[in-house]
Amino acid sequence: MIKPVGSDELKPLFVYDSEKHHALMHEAESLPSVVISSQAAGNAVMMGAGYFSPLQGFMSVADAMGAAEKMTLTDGSFFPVPVLCLLDNVDAIKGAKRIALRDPNMEGTPVLAIMDVAAIEEVTDAQMKTMTQKVYRTEDPDHVGVAAFNGQGRFAVSGSIQVLHFSYFQDDFPDTFRTAVEIRNEIQERGWRRVVAFQTRNPMHLAHEELCHMAMDRLNCDGLVIHMLLGKLKKGDIPAPVRDAAIRKMVELYFPPNSAMVTGYGFDMLYAGPREAVLHAYFRQNMGATHFIIGRDHAGVGDYYGAFDAQTIFDEEVPAGALAIEIFKADHTAYSKKLNKVVMMCEAPDHTKEDFVLLSGTKVREMLGNGIAPPPEFSRPEVAKILMDYYQSLDA
Repeated sequence: MIKPVGSDELKPLFVYDSEKHHALMHEAESLPSVVISSQAAGNAVMMGAGYFSPLQGFMSVADAMGAAEKMTLTDGSFFPVPVLCLLDNVDAIKGAKRIALRDPNMEGTPVLAIMDVAAIEEVTDAQMKTMTQKVYRTEDPDHVGVAAFNGQGRFAVSGSIQVLHFSYFQDDFPDTFRTAVEIRNEIQERGWRRVVAFQTRNPMHLAHEELCHMAMDRLNCDGLVIHMLLGKLKKGDIPAPVRDAAIRKMVELYFPPNSAMVTGYGFDMLYAGPREAVLHAYFRQNMGATHFIIGRDHAGVGDYYGAFDAQTIFDEEVPAGALAIEIFKADHTAYSKKLNKVVMMCEAPDHTKEDFVLLSGTKVREMLGNGIAPPPEFSRPEVAKILMDYYQSLDA
């Protein structure tokens, strides 16, 4: 099985031992505590679940700058984005060596993790500017990821953490949320050796489904892990339970038994395009995938990134040998009226735009909201039915 990044074994930060977990929860009641940002909470969940292994906690400013500027921490290890716990006020934890981190996304802000504080540093405007530019390739405050990153505060609290809860993800998505540890175990149990991962924050239409079949066939993979983002999205994105139901229906009807797993992870989308694509590859290797599909404008938003920047970054910027996972570079896929099947558009040079079934997201949403199923060349009818029910419920 593929090794985790930078280590022979996964290093999840969740405290699984029940006695130790109980003792830490009791200790947390007497510790200075602070409510962290949603982005920091997502980072804690990812560290707890082993996805960010071998990271041991939140980064110092020096490590965060190294990650942003050259994807390398001060100890020489590889990590593609800063993982910071940024706060706008640290009065409650000044001078504390051990603190409780509270979850902003759950009622009552329960304790999410305990941190051994290594440092509390004030991040300069110049440092924030550099990190923003390097990670997001823009400082535009209208970029949803830039706004979220810069809106957290300027005090970076760093140190190792012990994770005590998986936030709302485990409670709200018990059938879908899986840790990297659990996915690795299931891959092993299924006997898969070559595994391709597919990232999604949207329902999967026919083109996505066929892209997964295409990748599995060309890479000679035993299995596919459909890995769904369960964290905060941008306005207008379809809620996770609806996506989950639609994807499960597709797998049930159109994939052979024991060929696809539907899973999810808890994290707030960065919308950082190329740099986020590298992070996605990083934690897919940790969960046991040997290959990862990256298509056009992966993890992008608006017009901030070139169509294939998320692919070329692996050749141009990722340090050699940093990742063992292989990238399956995909173009936009669509149904060809000429060939009567879904193809990668770059592999059909004799086609014009009119030869493909192409529908904008706006048009599809409009059709679904009016109870009209998109054509079968675009979406499976069973999937469309689930989405139609959702959109029509919004107007009810």
